[in-house]
Amino acid sequence: MQDELDWRHRGDYIAKHDVTPQWADEAFADPSRLMIDPDPASESGRTIRVIGWSVTLEALVTVIALPDDGVIWGVNAWRSNSTDQRRYREEATDED
Repeated sequence: MQDELDWRHRGDYIAKHDVTPQWADEAFADPSRLMIDPDPASESGRTIRVIGWSVTLEALVTVIALPDDGVIWGVNAWRSNSTDQRRYREEATDED
């Protein structure tokens, strides 16, 4: 899977959550990322939730992405809430 998302349609939108496409891409590319497919909050069942570390932000970021016809679209991103932080930590613990 590619490490960068296409934010051309939603890059400005995620700024409302004080997140940049660069930070979201860093989280998406995190080698220790947690990928939940499909995203449990997805109405269509087509989006994936990725929780990963942004090196620049120095925080976990939750990213919603939509794989579609060879492109992975960035849909939304925000600083991970306590639930997603716990998911990330527990997944890392399970792999050790």
